[in-house]
Amino acid sequence: MSFYEFLFVRSSLFYLFYTALTGIAFYLWPGLIAYFKTTHVHAGLVGFFLGMVMGVAFWMMPRPGQIRQEGLERATYFLLNGGLLLRLVTEPWLLYTGNLTLKPLLVVSGLLQAGAVAAFAYAMSQRVFTKERLFEMAEERKRKS
Repeated sequence: MSFYEFLFVRSSLFYLFYTALTGIAFYLWPGLIAYFKTTHVHAGLVGFFLGMVMGVAFWMMPRPGQIRQEGLERATYFLLNGGLLLRLVTEPWLLYTGNLTLKPLLVVSGLLQAGAVAAFAYAMSQRVFTKERLFEMAEERKRKS
């Protein structure tokens, strides 16, 4: 498991914990729901679920020829988590204060997360092959050695 695969899995567990804590806080202080409901859901779906899926996919998906994609793993990790953390801070702040000058930060957070999805999709497209193509690639490696 690479360093960034490790970070994906560990970070996703942080978001799971955050989601659980905000869920408990909603029962204790129902007034928080108005400010944190969407970030609670976003942390659970994007932070925990998508982060875990990305980390495990980078780790477990076949890598023909043992290619390493550390640059794509790093970019995906920082784009996803940078965008998500920006949202987790900015959105409740905007909802609490009504300060509309914060909206561009939410747009940036969405663009960062979309960039992570694009980087991840590209990385996975380089790893996923049919069984027949994998056998062909293995034969090509044998002929070269």
